[in-house]
Amino acid sequence: MSVALPPLDDLVACPQCDTLHYASALPPNARAHCQRCGIVLMTSQPAAIARVLSLALTAFIMMIAAISFPFLTLDAGGLHNATSVIDAILAFKDGLAFPLAVAVAFFIVVIPLIRLVALIYALGPLVREKPLRSGARKAFGLAERLRPWSMAEIFIVGVTVALIKVAGMAAVTIGPAFWAFAGVVVITVLKDQLICRYSIWEALDQSAA
Repeated sequence: MSVALPPLDDLVACPQCDTLHYASALPPNARAHCQRCGIVLMTSQPAAIARVLSLALTAFIMMIAAISFPFLTLDAGGLHNATSVIDAILAFKDGLAFPLAVAVAFFIVVIPLIRLVALIYALGPLVREKPLRSGARKAFGLAERLRPWSMAEIFIVGVTVALIKVAGMAAVTIGPAFWAFAGVVVITVLKDQLICRYSIWEALDQSAA
């Protein structure tokens, strides 16, 4: 005796542990969690996409501030040196270290900015209930594919460890860019926890239709 199975299009894979679930309609302001790891899979909160867009806009502005202002200042033996994120990247621009400068620039600046711009581009019309921009689905897909390669939080952890070791040899003053970068990390974590990818894909498909 054969058993009719729901369509494969109704399957939802957990982005954390890949467990498959069957999608179903949720009551208003409800959330569906993964049965294995507990991460949010679906939500029916209309304001969730607006919150994600707001966080993405905030992170984008703070990211611009993080690469524009001094990151930290060192004072040792009468010498004073202020360094920005761009200065730290350009320190590796000569010789065999040039590929390292390119990698650092992409992982901590370029890729995070591309992710944020792609999210803003894709979600902006949804929040304003306007027609989708051309390539909105591709933009959101790009933001999702780049997520594992956005390493701003790893950069902050590395800098913090280095500051602990340098503090005993020089007077270290943390600049506004450090706090802006730390804010980007916190906002990005909140955004990635809040975002409901299934709901956004559904909203993009419905808007395109």
